Amino acid sequence: MSETSFTPRVFSGIQPSGNLHLGNYLGALKRFVDWQSRDVESIYCMVDLHAITVWQDPADLKKATRELCAGFIAAGLDPEKSILINQSQVPEHAQLAWIFNCVARMGWMQRMTQWKDKAGKNQQNASLGLLAYPSLMAADILIYHATHVPVGEDQKQHLELTRDIATKFNHDYGVDFFPLTEPVIEGAATRVMSLRDGSKKMSKSDPSDASRINLTDDADTIAKKIRKAKTDPEALPSEAKGLEERPEARNLVNIYAALSGQTVDQVLADVGGKQFSEFKPMLADLAVEKMSPITTEMARLMENQDEIDKILARGSERAREITAPILRKTYDIVGMVAPVEI
Repeated sequence: MSETSFTPRVFSGIQPSGNLHLGNYLGALKRFVDWQSRDVESIYCMVDLHAITVWQDPADLKKATRELCAGFIAAGLDPEKSILINQSQVPEHAQLAWIFNCVARMGWMQRMTQWKDKAGKNQQNASLGLLAYPSLMAADILIYHATHVPVGEDQKQHLELTRDIATKFNHDYGVDFFPLTEPVIEGAATRVMSLRDGSKKMSKSDPSDASRINLTDDADTIAKKIRKAKTDPEALPSEAKGLEERPEARNLVNIYAALSGQTVDQVLADVGGKQFSEFKPMLADLAVEKMSPITTEMARLMENQDEIDKILARGSERAREITAPILRKTYDIVGMVAPVEI
């Protein structure tokens, strides 16, 4: 089997950590919706197994998982066109992850930037799951033979590791079974920054709620946060080069470009020379226009959690139609006797 015989398939996942924000929407959810329109089979995942690599309050995790599913749907993902799953409801993810734990090398895991950042100097007290996180991520992707993964810049290293694991498995067993998945990083605002500090990524963990636009914020709150966003005293430039040393200005222009579906240069052609007192109301109006329908639909779905649970149950059934045969074949390649039905 040659690499070109793999069916084009997109996979990506987000941790259900609660408090979805504009960065999640522009950096991930909006891209997922764009891929859905390309007539390529796509699977989008709430990665709750990844979430528990650090301790989670059980009630909060359940709520956050359903809220993330609501966010997927409210952003425009159609459960009939894309497969929406909760990771732990598709057991093949964890089963393939164990095989990959036996393929991947300790040195690979210890070099991961995210491991170093999260474990810090207290590595001996970090969970084994946190160390093995990238192996599970590789399994998430490769259990579907996914060929493309829309990711942010901060996940590129994990995609490279996924390719390393696929390469080593194929080499060790003399097969061409797992594809070398391609990361997809495209468009403006792949990395949305804090409204209070343009050098820091927008994050739910920032103590200042004013640093982010939450997907649950109402129109007045969105407008207020944009009005108060940190800027500089200069007028907006007419070309992207003029934003290089202006992180807050660059962030707001990137957000406008991503929300409007334009390039940064197209935006600056229209707003170059304007002061932020003129540009911020434009951005606020656009953000409210794009985000308010998402907020409303998320609230509706969270009032109807049985609907969310049915969508996830159906998603896991559809996912396992793909994952079960791939895991059976993996077992056969490794020399494990798989049950007839997995």
